[in-house]
Amino acid sequence: MSPEDVKAFEEKISGQLQQVKAQLGVLEANAKGKLAQAESDTISRLKMKHQEIDKKRQDLKTAGDAKSEQVKAEIDKEVANLKTSLAQLATKLKSEPRAKAS
Repeated sequence: MSPEDVKAFEEKISGQLQQVKAQLGVLEANAKGKLAQAESDTISRLKMKHQEIDKKRQDLKTAGDAKSEQVKAEIDKEVANLKTSLAQLATKLKSEPRAKAS
């Protein structure tokens, strides 16, 4: 993977991660006080996954050519899974009435 390819991939993933972070923030803000513990735990888990992917993205800069393709594939898969989980959470929060947290 050429340095230009790594940079382009890193920029693409960075943009996707920024979008996910913004969506998580909106979901969390809109649902504050209405979240069940399970949804709070899910948001926390998604935030941690976001951080893990961002670290891998940063580590990609120092990965050798052979490893960079593997890391790139892992990141792509993890970002797709993160987006799916985020969409599922958004759907769940929109469709289920929430009780006030006590």
